[in-house]
This record gives sequence, C-alpha cells and structure tokens, in this order.
Amino acid sequence: MQQYPRRLAQLYGGLVLYGVTMAMMVRAGLGLDPWDVFHQGVAERTGLSIGTVVIIAGAAVLLLWLPLRERPGLGTVSNVVLVGAVMDAALTVVPRATALPAQIALLLAAVVLNGAATGMYITARFGPGPRDGLMTALHRRTGRSIRAMRTAIEVTVLATGALLGGTVGAGTVVYALGIGPLAQLFLRVFTVPERGAAGRRGTESGTETGMDFDGRRRPGILRLRSRRMSRYPGASCADAG
Repeated sequence: MQQYPRRLAQLYGGLVLYGVTMAMMVRAGLGLDPWDVFHQGVAERTGLSIGTVVIIAGAAVLLLWLPLRERPGLGTVSNVVLVGAVMDAALTVVPRATALPAQIALLLAAVVLNGAATGMYITARFGPGPRDGLMTALHRRTGRSIRAMRTAIEVTVLATGALLGGTVGAGTVVYALGIGPLAQLFLRVFTVPERGAAGRRGTESGTETGMDFDGRRRPGILRLRSRRMSRYPGASCADAG
C-alpha cells in the first residue's frame, strides 16, 4: 500500500509527459512516430484535432480487445482519455519551431522525455496502453512473435498515415532508433521496488506477465523479451499514445 501513491503519481505523470512530448514532436515538424503519423493524417482529413483523433483511435483499438478477451486496467483507460487531451492542450502553448537548429533541439528533447514518460507509466504497473494490448493479444491468439505483430501493426499505421498526409521524416527514424535504449534506461530509473514475500514469489514464479526491453530496435519496432516478462506486467513501450 505504501507504494500505491508513488505508482499512481508515476502513471499519471508519465501519461501527461507523454502527451506533452507528442505535441513537441508535432511542433518540431521533422516527423512523428508511426502511430502519430496515422493520428495526424486522420486529423488532416477529418478536421478534428490530433488529440481528439488519438482518443478516438485509442477507444477504437480498445474495442478490438473484446473478441480477444483482453482486460483493460486503470492505466489502459487513463491512457485512452488523458494522452490525447494533454496533447491538444500542449499544442496550444508549445510554439512551432521554424529554424532547423530549434527543430532539431525540440525533436531531441521530445524523444528523450518520451523515453522518460515511457519508463514512468510502464513501471507503475497499471496495465498496457490500448495499442500494445492489441499487439500482445494478437501475439497470443496467432502464435506469431511480438516483433512480427508490432511490425505488422506499425508498418500498417505508418503507411496509412503517410497516405493521409501525416508527417514522416528524420524524426520518425530518430524516434524509432532512440526510444528503445531510452526506455530501457528509464525503466531502471523509475522501477518501483516490489515489497513483501508474496510479491517476490509472484515475480519469481512468473505468475505476472508483461514485457521488457533489450534495447535493440529496428525502425518502428521495440524488441521485447518474454523471458524477463515478470517485471512490468502487461506493459510495453511505445503505446502511451
């Protein structure tokens, strides 16, 4: 119980920071991560704000959990509602970078802080975001590797978003290459130690499930290891949005 306030603070602090970093990447104008390329493309076509599209897309993906028999957690529902709302709010105050040095600085700051946000909300252990929950559910249902499922999903949304007018550029590559190592670093920084013999037994026996990073990354893909799944139940990196 003593850890619960800290875990809640990390969950909501991480989700808020994630929304801010998404807005920073938009304002940098050098390219977005695959899901945000899709969100931006849909926003361009519909006239909705990109944050609203993030919320709608998250809710739609969450509905896909039903036939796959996935159970959302507090973090899952909070992710759907909060990240898009914060992103829209941040876009009203974060100025658009116009000079290339300012664009690069804003992009790099966004990627690093996004890694911190990822570490914060994953280690809170309140459940995966909707997109990563879909990925792991498909992995279990199809028997395909998590890497294959993530590749298929992210290539699909990236291509669709690009066709709809989302921004693909150097920032997309920087995010793809950088977020894995950064998330791995911040997972260590923000880990909430488990206390009590019951918690240790549950971890050691592998009764909790989740995902962890090995720091290696292909574009748009977080490589995840199942043999260390017990530390961050039901969570993955690129899905706060």
